Amino acid sequence: MKQFRILIVDDEERILNFLRAKLRALGYEVLTAGNGLEAVEQAQAQEPDLIVLDLIMPKMDGFETLKEVRSFSSVPVIILSAKGADVDKIKGLGLGADDYLQKPFNPDELVARIEAVRRRLQPAERRRTPEPLSVGDLTVDFEGQCVVLRGKQEHLTRIEWLLLSELARNAGRLMLYEDLLTRIWGPEYRDDVQILRTWISRLRYKLENDLNNPKLIRTIPKTGYIMDLPSV
Repeated sequence: MKQFRILIVDDEERILNFLRAKLRALGYEVLTAGNGLEAVEQAQAQEPDLIVLDLIMPKMDGFETLKEVRSFSSVPVIILSAKGADVDKIKGLGLGADDYLQKPFNPDELVARIEAVRRRLQPAERRRTPEPLSVGDLTVDFEGQCVVLRGKQEHLTRIEWLLLSELARNAGRLMLYEDLLTRIWGPEYRDDVQILRTWISRLRYKLENDLNNPKLIRTIPKTGYIMDLPSV
């Protein structure tokens, strides 16, 4: 069975050595890169299953590295950085990172988040595939795992698709923050409302006609989100 391959990107040799030893002891295959340029080369050549990415690095910082990686790959990325301000977290998630963990970090928490990503990548428990759902100009095709908006297929990232399909499968029902977070990211994330809000904003940017007055995905303040059933 193929080992789950992780690329660790950090300019601190001590962190690379520590995480390499810890993750290999847990059965992972580990690659390392000391800067963004090396990381892009490794991502292209080695096709890792997940990248753990620092932000403050020489030659190419983590944000630019993430942009480059996203130009050719949808590999999950966990940002691991001393830059812990909300604006940095939002920027990283907005560029396509799946998660963000601030330094100094608890190694066991990082492992738990890696395991959560790994579970999401495994085939989901088989559920009955619903018929396509149409809401206004939007059609959600569950079997084809695609979205058609105003007659054209709209590209969604893996997380965007999981989030939209969960809302669409439960159209007409309120989805609580903690339920969406648990179903998509795992129980470790049930209180991380910020990451959910960021991905909902990304979905709305792609699918809503008016971002100031969203019709497709409604916010229920301090509670959750709901996708309204199409009018009959």
